[in-house]
Amino acid sequence: MDILIRKVEPGDLDAVARIEAACFPAAEAAPGKVLAQRIATFPDSFFVAVKDGKAAGFINGCATDERVICDPMFEDLTYHKPEGRYQSIFGLDVLPEYRHQGIARRLMEHMIQDARERGRRGLILTCKEHLMGFYGSFGYRSLGISESVHGGAVWYDMILEFENLREVP
Repeated sequence: MDILIRKVEPGDLDAVARIEAACFPAAEAAPGKVLAQRIATFPDSFFVAVKDGKAAGFINGCATDERVICDPMFEDLTYHKPEGRYQSIFGLDVLPEYRHQGIARRLMEHMIQDARERGRRGLILTCKEHLMGFYGSFGYRSLGISESVHGGAVWYDMILEFENLREVP
């Protein structure tokens, strides 16, 4: 499969905003203004998957010392700590027409490897119950129902800690 995973560029804003809007309900989707701030603030942890010359998906999140994501983190960029112990995942988005082709898996593997290379302790995310198995396949474990009420949904805190994870080939 011909997929390129690369760091986000400022010119990707329109594409990632369209992808975000296609992947999340309006109450949960990050608006373009917030995505622009994320691109400017933590481009080193914002990756785009390109297939056939088109942005097909992306993954992004700030670095933090927190072990769980709290709702203010999605818009308050002061939570980003470049040398933070954990890499958060705010979104793993793949356009519907590119799903079930391994793109989400490739993006997550890329983010995990990047976090490992940066010396982070692990990664954190929130997800809906039906996605817990997918994230569990990477070594994430559930910390239970999150305090997050982002978009009015029920979220679960998930964490992947490298010291508890055997090496992935």
